[in-house]
Amino acid sequence: MWYAERSSAIVKRPRLKVVIPGGTGSIGSVLARHFHHAGDDVTVIGRSLSSDSPWRTIAWDGATPGAWTQAIDGADVVLNLAGKSVNCRYTAENRRLIMESRTKTTRLVGEAIAAAKRPPSAWMNASTATIYRHALDRPMDEKTGELGGDEPDVPASWRFSIDVVRNWEKAFFEAPVSGIRKVALRMAIVMEPYTHSTFALLSDLVRKGLGGTNGSGAQMVSWIHDVDLARSIEFLIARDDLDGIVNIGSPNPLPNREFMRALRDAWGVKIGLPSTETMLRLGAFMMGSETELVLKSRWVLPARMVEAGFTYDFPMWRDAAADLVRRTRD
Repeated sequence: MWYAERSSAIVKRPRLKVVIPGGTGSIGSVLARHFHHAGDDVTVIGRSLSSDSPWRTIAWDGATPGAWTQAIDGADVVLNLAGKSVNCRYTAENRRLIMESRTKTTRLVGEAIAAAKRPPSAWMNASTATIYRHALDRPMDEKTGELGGDEPDVPASWRFSIDVVRNWEKAFFEAPVSGIRKVALRMAIVMEPYTHSTFALLSDLVRKGLGGTNGSGAQMVSWIHDVDLARSIEFLIARDDLDGIVNIGSPNPLPNREFMRALRDAWGVKIGLPSTETMLRLGAFMMGSETELVLKSRWVLPARMVEAGFTYDFPMWRDAAADLVRRTRD
């Protein structure tokens, strides 16, 4: 229903043929749903496909060419989101899968685009804002942002995440396709109310009284509402003058303590027990995850989107949280 509720979510334009490799995850579902409701021809390529999806789905193994390449031939835009979830323990095997599921599939998609008789005019590849350094002193944008990994005392898991993104973007920009506009989408944390999402996880903690400040609470949280994520991608598709690195996030990041307070208020929860770094590390270990999501300070600004004139339906977290809670309850 949110497509009809937000008047700016969909604009009149020619029908697009949109192909989304790796589109079976939460972000892929947000984008597939958006473009499908806009009347576009949507094809999702993935390993685990739902039999009741209203859009076309094609299976692949993420490693070899196949029938899925035919969908790319003639597409208007390819949105590659392929990559193993990072919500896991960084064991040696998981590290290998996280890295290869991004770099190898990006090269594979590039090969399909290069071989297409009618290649897409735009290829957008997922990336992440976690590539920027742990920032408490100033925000990071596309022009002045400093890449991370070399900070003193940076945890090994954070350094690994940055190494993944560096290699991911390298594979993307080195892909030998000519005449194709490339955009690397350095996304902030996407907030959407569906099962197993980051918002759902944080909301569950809040409703159990555990949604207090994480660590010092000074670390910045960069985020984007799912409506604005979809609208950002649609905006970029229409703007032929935008390519290269683009940060995708709200223009108003905020400290963790304020982020969690607004989420508690949205749920009407008065109390939220704080979590020390030690508690978070223990909890992450028990849940088979890492603490980077809540402890790393991501202070990222979408300067290029703002300069290009993009306007946000949900620029402020308090309003975004209230909308997401309402949709969850509905």
